[in-house]
Amino acid sequence: MKPLYENLAEPAPLEEGALRVIPLGGLGEVGRNMNVLEYAGKLLVVDCGVLFPEENQPGVDLILPDFSWIEDRLEDIVGMILTHGHEDHIGAVPYLLKLRSDIPIYGSDLTLAFVEPKIREHRLPSPDLVVVAEGDRIDVGPFNCEFVAVTHSIPDALAVFVRTDAGKVLITGDFKMDQLPLDGRLTDLRAFARFGEEGVDLFMVDSTNAEVPGFVTPECEIGPVLDRVFAEATGQIVVASFASHVHRVQQVMNAAHRNGRRVALVGRSMERNMRIAEEKGYLTVPPDVIVDSATIGDLPPNQRVYMATGSQGEPMAALSRMAAGSHKFVTLEPDDMVVFASSLIPGNENSVYRLINGLMRLGARVVHQSNTKVHVSGHASAGELLYCYNIIQPTNVMPIHGEIRHLIANGQLAVKTGVPVENVVLAEDGVVVDLKDGKTRIAGAVPCEYVYVDGRSIGEISEEELAARRTLGAEGFVSVYAVVERDSGMVLAAPTIRAIGMAEDDAVFEEILPEVDAALREAAAPGGVDPYVLQQVMRRVIGRWVARRLRRRPMIVPVVVEQ
Repeated sequence: MKPLYENLAEPAPLEEGALRVIPLGGLGEVGRNMNVLEYAGKLLVVDCGVLFPEENQPGVDLILPDFSWIEDRLEDIVGMILTHGHEDHIGAVPYLLKLRSDIPIYGSDLTLAFVEPKIREHRLPSPDLVVVAEGDRIDVGPFNCEFVAVTHSIPDALAVFVRTDAGKVLITGDFKMDQLPLDGRLTDLRAFARFGEEGVDLFMVDSTNAEVPGFVTPECEIGPVLDRVFAEATGQIVVASFASHVHRVQQVMNAAHRNGRRVALVGRSMERNMRIAEEKGYLTVPPDVIVDSATIGDLPPNQRVYMATGSQGEPMAALSRMAAGSHKFVTLEPDDMVVFASSLIPGNENSVYRLINGLMRLGARVVHQSNTKVHVSGHASAGELLYCYNIIQPTNVMPIHGEIRHLIANGQLAVKTGVPVENVVLAEDGVVVDLKDGKTRIAGAVPCEYVYVDGRSIGEISEEELAARRTLGAEGFVSVYAVVERDSGMVLAAPTIRAIGMAEDDAVFEEILPEVDAALREAAAPGGVDPYVLQQVMRRVIGRWVARRLRRRPMIVPVVVEQ
């Protein structure tokens, strides 16, 4: 992918009377959303999420924003605002708190309720969690923040309007303009209009659906579709969704209740989040619908519904384990129904389609967004974005939350509504944007690499190591072992070659052994030779032969032992 900006230097210190925006994630990918605002020597963090790995990142559990730029300025952070409770906006919070545990965190009641157990799991001291709601206006250091209700696929989402003497910034978070939301909580367009009258110097707006024309279908239209799907099912039903999609779980429970079925929540995150949502009053559970996943199997198949995680094909999630026949409680049978009630995140296509194929191979009927309207997006489509631009009439626009194609499409929408093209900032992760006197400019760039979480290691896996893992998985592994005499460099034993992860038997390498042996003897010299030189000799000879003879490029690990 060609960067929008190349060879940018590190930004100079912020000018007096200017406001700086530093995107540390979410601009160029769908996930790890994090923006930092700097003003008067202080920093305000808005969201701190994770990105989930793709197939070409083997062994990686999570991908974090790059905190390296703020590590030397942790004491300048006056607060962290979380717009809503999805993992791509809150999942990295514990990792930032590992660097400074007392950062005040501001968010809605449900959002902070989802954050609290994450902090406990990481055994961190409880930070100052400040519950805010729409209409609240508070000072966070030199930033005056007003919170606005927005509709999303999770309850209690907020946009934030940040006022400073250097300029005013409206950050939407993830939002849509569903006019018939399940909870009756509309995106507050009156507040957006009021901000427009006051003057929005920079509009940082969700771009995820900017390429999609029109308006998003209301969430309430999913209920009748689920009713019809449930009525057609003759066996078990498994519904896969995000563990935080409270509205979708609500509709599944309602459909189950109307069709004489019971629901088991499957997956630790699903159980925890729905328990929190019920306790907070965001989820209304119909009478006697919930049953424990360990005992729902006692009911007839036509009375069972499993609400599970794994809609993105994650290999360790509940749905993938069901498809593999390794789930503790759920065994799928022919004529069971599996419903994918969520969107397909870009990059997960192969994993999801492979999972669908596996489920259908078992005889299950699979219902998904492409063949039945069982999902609506939580992000504003192009028509809704145009509506917002016309209401707000911002001076400058900075598309956020999306891949490059989404950001560009969003910027083009802004231009159509009259925003001058030079006032649309198309930035990527790490590209620093300064706002002064109502004008934006690119000030430079800060480091913004992927930070990989692999087991207990954080940031220790490099791109080179991931490339090695990909090679191992795709091309195999060849080791070659030789023994040489320390003083003379003479080869004492013929090289031994072993291959792993390759279709060919080790015997095929007997063809190349004489050439490897001859190359070693030619490289040997009186007085000895550096073993590293001999290792490289073996690597070159075997690498050329394998590429020519076997059409492969495996990882080759040569070992030379001196005696």
